[in-house]
Amino acid sequence: MSTYMIRTQVYLTEDQARDIKLRAKREQKYEAEVIRELIREGLSAKTGHPRVSAGEALLRLVRLGEKLKLKAPADLSSRIDDYLYDDASH
Repeated sequence: MSTYMIRTQVYLTEDQARDIKLRAKREQKYEAEVIRELIREGLSAKTGHPRVSAGEALLRLVRLGEKLKLKAPADLSSRIDDYLYDDASH
């Protein structure tokens, strides 16, 4: 997961702002940290799965291919564009 932060601005209701402020004080955290945690929890709850990086997702696909003993065509590396973008079946 990337640790680079992007600054953004959102509008909260008075109740939301109050609840975040209270939670931050109770947990001795910055309000921004509480907001990030709530967003992360909400995103995970929506999909039912925690978010993973693109690299981790690709590694999972590789492991699945190995488990299923899938084999790529012998000329895949030299004809990758043909296999990806050509409409004809190979």
